[in-house]
Amino acid sequence: MKTALDPRHKKRQKIVESLFKIDFHKQIVNNYTKTILREKDFIDKKIEAAAPEFSIDKINKVDLAILRLAVYELLVEKTQPTKVIIDEAVELAKEYGGDSSPSFVNGALGNIKL
Repeated sequence: MKTALDPRHKKRQKIVESLFKIDFHKQIVNNYTKTILREKDFIDKKIEAAAPEFSIDKINKVDLAILRLAVYELLVEKTQPTKVIIDEAVELAKEYGGDSSPSFVNGALGNIKL
């Protein structure tokens, strides 16, 4: 992330917010979120494999939204370098998550088998 005003960062913020909201309101805000959710089973299996000590329903909802976006970008979309995706996910975790969110997100993404 170059700055908080970076258009790619702003886009990711909106997607994380949308992925977070879906767990509570069941309404999808944008098409990119729909695209990610079509791959939800695949993504969630990868997250569970990367963080086996936590089941999907036990992961903080904000962290889960960030991980779903990052895993989608890493394993499905594959348009950005791995380091960029992980750095951006950690920044989003710092911004939206709790004290342990950045290290959890970084660790889980570091365990993803590319």
